[in-house]
Formats: sequence, C-alpha cells, structure tokens
Amino acid sequence: MAIHEKTLIDPSRLVTSDTLVVDGVDVSGHWNTMILPRTLKEYDDGFEAHIKEYAGAENVHRCWQCGSCTNSCTMYAQNTDFNPRYWIYLTRLGLKDEILKDKDIIWQCVSCNKCTNICPKDVRPEGVMKALAHWIEAEGYGEKSNSTIFDEEFTRQCISRGRIEDSEVMMNFYKGTNQDIKEMALNGWLGIFVARMNKWTELRNGNIWKFITRTPIMHSLHMGYSMFFKPKTKSWGHTGEVLSQYVKEQKELAHG
Repeated sequence: MAIHEKTLIDPSRLVTSDTLVVDGVDVSGHWNTMILPRTLKEYDDGFEAHIKEYAGAENVHRCWQCGSCTNSCTMYAQNTDFNPRYWIYLTRLGLKDEILKDKDIIWQCVSCNKCTNICPKDVRPEGVMKALAHWIEAEGYGEKSNSTIFDEEFTRQCISRGRIEDSEVMMNFYKGTNQDIKEMALNGWLGIFVARMNKWTELRNGNIWKFITRTPIMHSLHMGYSMFFKPKTKSWGHTGEVLSQYVKEQKELAHG
C-alpha cells in the first residue's frame, strides 16, 4: 500500500536565480535552484499528551505510520494536501507550527470513518482530526467551524430547555455562519427543502396530487408556533442547571 508523503521541501525555501556562481564557478542553468537549509527547533514534547485529552484522540500514540488512513481518505481524493497520516506524525513529534500551516483544511474531515475502519492499530484517525480541529479553535488559531457552531446551538437548547426547536436551531446556525436566509430562499433553497420533505420522487414520477397531499402544513404550523412558544421539558429548571455545571466541570478536567 502506497504511503502518501508530504514533501519536506517547502516551496518557500526554494531560491531561484538567473545566474548562480559558487566558489567562482558559474553553475547557472539546471543548477540555478538552491534549497535553503531547514532546522526545526520549536517543538512541544507534551503536545501529544495534550491532544489525547480531547475526545477521539486517546489512541494517537498507537500510530505506526502505515498510511492506511490517508490511502482510504475521502478528502485526500479531493485535495492531496489533506493528509491524516502526516498530521498524526506531526502530533506525535510535537511540531505544532507545522500543523498550523494546514489549519484551514484540517476541519474539512467529513467523518466518513473509512480511516477508522481500516486502521490496523485502532488509532481512530477521524477522532484525531476532530481533536486537532477543536484544539485549533480552543487555542484561537482559527475561527469556529460550521459544525462547532451548530453543535453549540444544539447543546445550548438542550441544556436550557431539555428540548430543541428545529427552526430555531437552523435560524441561529445560519445567523452564526453569516448565511443570508433571504438570498438562499430566492435562489431556490426553500423550494428544494419543501420538495424533499414532500418526497420529491412523487413529483418527479408525475404523481402531482400525491405530492400535494404530502405537503407538511401541520408541521410548518407547529414550527411557526414553536418559534414564539419555546418547547420545554416539564420541571427542567434545576436539571438544566445541574447538567450545565457538569459539562463545565468536564471541560475544565479535560483542558484545564
């Protein structure tokens, strides 16, 4: 099985000149490109242990760099810079600065879990990718990902009321990710949403009446009602406070 390697020669270290003279000898032409030396001095020998504190990365120390994760990765097929094996390697060495060079793509993991299923050492690479993404957010190296914004809104409603209200979750998610709901509706998103709720295949097969009778009128009315009268689990007040305190304590234990 091929190991997809990330080149150790950073493009920024390549120096090219039209003419190159070394020790009085003109070596221009094919020899006019020089590679600046690289010495890595900044590393954190406690970084691996720190990442293991995040859920999903507990087994990162088991990795033996076989490359199975990257070889099976859905995202690697789309972007060869997405390399789980390489990031796990950097994590174990404590090379945080090297990981941060890819901070804008680590969060793109789609959690297909192909890597986790194929890993011979039960490293759970998908969990490590999520742990690194959360570490980047927690340390302020990058903005919150869309999935984190959604999770926070979902959790907020669960803790505060014991139940969620679907339309409020989506509205606050779109607001938190700076998505224009009006523009989405004008571009046909609302129509697609309704069509899928009504079973689009019925309309595509010509069953217009069957499609119309499936229109979620009652569901839409219920969602509208819930926007003004928030659903809440009976006698949830004290339970929500206890749960909120527990979550806070667990975060402090995990991340200090």
